[in-house]
Amino acid sequence: GVLTASEFSFLNGKSVLVTGGTGSFGQYFIRCALKLSKVAKVIVFSRDELKQVHMDTSIKDDRLRLFLGDVRDGSRLARAFHGVDYVVHAAALKQVPTLEYNPFEAVLTNVIGAQNIINAAIDQGVPKVVALSTDKAVNPINLYGATKLCAEKLFVAGNSYAGGLRARFSVVRYGNVMGSRGSVVPLFLKKRSDGVIPITDERMTRFWISLEQSIQLVLRALKTMRGGEILVPKIPTMRLIDLARVIAP
Repeated sequence: GVLTASEFSFLNGKSVLVTGGTGSFGQYFIRCALKLSKVAKVIVFSRDELKQVHMDTSIKDDRLRLFLGDVRDGSRLARAFHGVDYVVHAAALKQVPTLEYNPFEAVLTNVIGAQNIINAAIDQGVPKVVALSTDKAVNPINLYGATKLCAEKLFVAGNSYAGGLRARFSVVRYGNVMGSRGSVVPLFLKKRSDGVIPITDERMTRFWISLEQSIQLVLRALKTMRGGEILVPKIPTMRLIDLARVIAP
């Protein structure tokens, strides 16, 4: 669906920080927030300086702030979270095969990073934090899914860990964002010219969500959360073999 100003209006006058803010989700979320609301400031917290430069030059809005940093660095997060009203935690390592070969890196970013987010938010009194998760966190068969399962558990537990302090944590768990960078649709489109589409298992299915839907879900979570929820949208599923046949018959 088309995103509207009324969906973003609760951000008016507020300060929002997005970890992994130069990713597919982060970029679109931030552009919409700046365009459709009177948000006081939007902070990008991410590692890639070049993507930040590109984002800065293409958006040109003095409410956009760019913080270089890694979620593995707790002290940097604490500084970035100072005075922030809402945090959307979108930073993650998420390429399944890459993480099978680099398991320690997956744990450092996806698990320890989640813990750092929670500690920084509690210490800085951030009222609401929403973490992005994945359907792969359910009965995980790969390390990526296992790290996201851990992250979900940490974020839910963060609410009791905060005790009487202000910070509240919730999770949105959704599927593959259609056409996002590093996802299967651009890969299949690229491979089409080779005449061979790589599929690991013909039984493989994926859940699908549009970028707009994922943003609506996050906005709904930020607006209505009380802490501890895992929001799971009802979204369609598709066999990868069917997707391949559509893209490259």
